[in-house]
Amino acid sequence: MLLSGNHFVSFSQCYTQLYFFVTLINTEDILFFIMAYDRYVAICLPLHYHRILSRKNCILIIIGIWTISFLNSLLYVTSVLDMSSCHSNLIHQFFCDIKSLTKTTCTGTEIVLIITGVEILLFVFLPLMCTIISYFTIFFVILKIKSRENRSKAFSTCSSHITVISIYYGTSLIDYMIPSYSDVLDVAFAVVYTTITPVINPIIYSLQNANIKTALLGVIKGRHFL
Repeated sequence: MLLSGNHFVSFSQCYTQLYFFVTLINTEDILFFIMAYDRYVAICLPLHYHRILSRKNCILIIIGIWTISFLNSLLYVTSVLDMSSCHSNLIHQFFCDIKSLTKTTCTGTEIVLIITGVEILLFVFLPLMCTIISYFTIFFVILKIKSRENRSKAFSTCSSHITVISIYYGTSLIDYMIPSYSDVLDVAFAVVYTTITPVINPIIYSLQNANIKTALLGVIKGRHFL
């Protein structure tokens, strides 16, 4: 669509896109919590880490997350199909999301909004609250560490994840929770949490790697001398 300039999309294509969008959003929200739990176990229960997060358990967790996300998305999109378009078939967004779709419909919107509220509670706020509780516990344990070097090392293992979830949840919650004042703002917030956040994820996480840090500093110093 971006390359051809043809911005027309069929209903089947739009709902297919919505299905995979909801699936991936649900998966990412749960994985953010699992990553926080991983850090909680590593810092607060280090002796039990390999037992709790063994290879087998991690595989089961991944299978469970994807299965729940695919099934939930199927049920959600099925409920969205009951909405009927009457206002317009123009979506002021660069992809088919539920917020934009509800603006074009006049029947079935109330049910979909209720279901969306339940979805947000289960797949956004619940994982987010669990993530926050995990980090509160982590910080409480870190502050008890007497060695300044060990405290700094423990904080550094969490900093990249906290940065990513702050950007992701900050923009996505603003986009969906605050009433729409401008289509341009809606698109801007959507671009951040659907495009920019995934792009900067590997950059932020990679900066925690000592070898990559050394290589990056070497490149910067080399350019400085040139």
